[in-house]
Amino acid sequence: MPIGTKYFFVVSMDVAAEKEDLFNEVYEVEHVPYLTAVPGVLGATRSTREPLRMMLAGEERTMDPGDEPKYSVIYEIESPEVLLSAAWAEAGERGRWPTEVRPFTSNRRHILRQVIPSGNTA
Repeated sequence: MPIGTKYFFVVSMDVAAEKEDLFNEVYEVEHVPYLTAVPGVLGATRSTREPLRMMLAGEERTMDPGDEPKYSVIYEIESPEVLLSAAWAEAGERGRWPTEVRPFTSNRRHILRQVIPSGNTA
């Protein structure tokens, strides 16, 4: 299925075990809804890291995730300018996220990815 957006903003992190339930609640009911309401944000998909076994070069392998964070969210955005907007800045500081959750996160990563149109190579 073709991807409709031109950019993905990927945010990944770990959270202190004792704050995991609060993290998931706030992310699901506050943080992601606030950010997806920002003009230019087309959607968001949350995910967790899972163990990976796969066939590679004809043999089954267990892949080591290294220090890859447990949680990620992929925001589909229209352009990188969305991340510089006043609306994005305000949405990211709403609710319980900045005071009750963010201080308990670690191993944070923020990555912007541009979709390569079909038929092009990088």
